[in-house]
Amino acid sequence: MQNSTRKNCLVVVAALIASATLGTAMAATGSATAQATAKVTAAQSRSANREAASTVLHRPPVPGDEVGGPLLARHGIVVQYPGPGAPHLPDVPASAYVIADAGTGAVLAAKDPHGLFQPASTLKVLTAITMLPRLRPDATVIATKRAASVEPNIIGLIAGHPYKIADLFRALLMISANDAAVALVEASGSFSKGMSLLNAEAHHLQAYDVVAKHPNGLPAPGQDVSAYDLALIARQALSMPAFMRYDSTRTAWFPLKRHERVLMVNQNYLLTQYRGGLGGKIGWTTTAGATYIGLARRHGVTLIVTILHATPQTEVTSAEQLLDWGFAMSSAVRPVGVLVPPLPVVRAVTAGKQRARAAVGNSLPGATATKSGRSAVIGVGVAAGLCACVIGGLAWLRRRALRRARPGNPSG
Repeated sequence: MQNSTRKNCLVVVAALIASATLGTAMAATGSATAQATAKVTAAQSRSANREAASTVLHRPPVPGDEVGGPLLARHGIVVQYPGPGAPHLPDVPASAYVIADAGTGAVLAAKDPHGLFQPASTLKVLTAITMLPRLRPDATVIATKRAASVEPNIIGLIAGHPYKIADLFRALLMISANDAAVALVEASGSFSKGMSLLNAEAHHLQAYDVVAKHPNGLPAPGQDVSAYDLALIARQALSMPAFMRYDSTRTAWFPLKRHERVLMVNQNYLLTQYRGGLGGKIGWTTTAGATYIGLARRHGVTLIVTILHATPQTEVTSAEQLLDWGFAMSSAVRPVGVLVPPLPVVRAVTAGKQRARAAVGNSLPGATATKSGRSAVIGVGVAAGLCACVIGGLAWLRRRALRRARPGNPSG
């Protein structure tokens, strides 16, 4: 019995040493690669043309292997014309934008696509796509004092009154109701839980520039999005029939309380003014300026345009101009990047855990973790997991040996 136990322990100890060595090697390799990548990125950043603009709020360093492709790491206008005679991009008064083909994922052109800006009400699209799969449209939620006291209180929710989920989604997307946004995230169980779900969904979409603090996009320190990440969010919204149904509703009545209804008229003029307009979201605050998401389809091509920090009351016109250019050039222009697909569910959960503190607290540094950084994390994780299993095995063997050594216990 003792010889057998010693053999088992030796095997386990050997596995422990091997796993620790493996984890250390992987972590060291990841760390070395990360350092090398950081040097290359720094060199690229110094040599890159960083277009200065007085409207830019802040410009953190952008890694050279940016999500969507290296060209999207640039801060200025990014476009690859097919030839000298090709129509040029319209000059629109916005600090950042992205034009992308929702079907192929091709980014046709962009300006400062990963620059960090405040989202205003475009963040409500993230709120909608996060909560739609989790809430039954026929369910009701009681408006809390938090929801009813939001300023500006667009729809006028009354604390203590029940409201149907479907009505809240319509208010959210048709007239940009700030109070409806709070009521919907609270319907998940609590405000904090709902906000955690929003940030987890952003990371599932690989929208690593997003830090959501308020579900309605009202100003908050450290709350940021990028034009590229808004395009990822918009593409997900396009794939959800419920979202498109709510978002494209022209008029509807909101039952505020018994015997009192409020008429809602869709604010997104792209639906009525632009040929092929599908929907989108308008946003504005004094700090964010005008923000916009526009969706349109012509001749089987569906385009997404996202705009951040624009001159107020120019966002829809600018979106129409960019969409016109995109439809004219979609089959001719060379893409400057790609809208990356969502992470698989398992990886999304892992990524969400790794970035949970950054998502809820401070804004993310840069836009995303590099591949080398992820390798180091995985190496340490593998070693830790193996060590935990081995230690558990040692404890089990020891307990088993002690039981056998006790008088009266059978040895076989």
